[in-house]
Amino acid sequence: MDTLKTGINWIDNEIPDGIPIKSTTLITGPGGSGKPLIGETFVSAWLKKGGSVIFMSLQYPSTEFIAESIKNVTGLDVNDYREKIIFLQLDTEISGYEYVNNQIIKANLVKPEIWDKVLKLASEKLPKGDPGILVFGSALNLLLFSPTYGTANLEKMKSTMQTNTDKTFIFSVSTSAKAEEIAQLEEIANNLIMSRSDKKPFRLYMKILRLNNKPIDSKEVQVPISPKTLDHIKEIADYNRRTVIPSISKI
Repeated sequence: MDTLKTGINWIDNEIPDGIPIKSTTLITGPGGSGKPLIGETFVSAWLKKGGSVIFMSLQYPSTEFIAESIKNVTGLDVNDYREKIIFLQLDTEISGYEYVNNQIIKANLVKPEIWDKVLKLASEKLPKGDPGILVFGSALNLLLFSPTYGTANLEKMKSTMQTNTDKTFIFSVSTSAKAEEIAQLEEIANNLIMSRSDKKPFRLYMKILRLNNKPIDSKEVQVPISPKTLDHIKEIADYNRRTVIPSISKI
């Protein structure tokens, strides 16, 4: 089975054979525990290996925030891979989706039927070389706050994880709210990673709970993180509270 190794010691020591390509990985943990930062290490490795990436990062107000975060965490400049990246940018003010340019598609991702349309559109525009396409969806738990589409979004996430055969998916979700719903996703992920953090002083930890559908007894490891990156996490968390959750809660 083809796998992805990150080239980063604190991950590869726990996953020496790498995560399987065309599998689904779920990163869970309380809010503010650095889940997207862990996912971004896989994104960086994927791009370096020659793959393409579709971002569905709901907590980021702009593509510049994503680029800044990845550079802070991994040192990778995503601008060097522009032809292999497409951002699906959440826009709750439109009914469907709008093609902005070769890198950005605005979409009302709160509506689950939009998922297939924009993922298909993005996939058609990206290079098809190995290892294929990685879909990185962070803060997807925010979609569960929609009173109209919350349940349908949960089912969409579950069906995506259960029926996937042609892409590699990495989803990060917070367990601070909607814990029962998130537990359903945890049960079906091929690979399950848990994160947590200490606040004073701030430390981020990661533990592998399942790999390739098999429980594993991984030790908890500390994830290196700089004060600058920590500030970035706090900034994003504030943005979520002020804008993203209220806008989704109206749909």
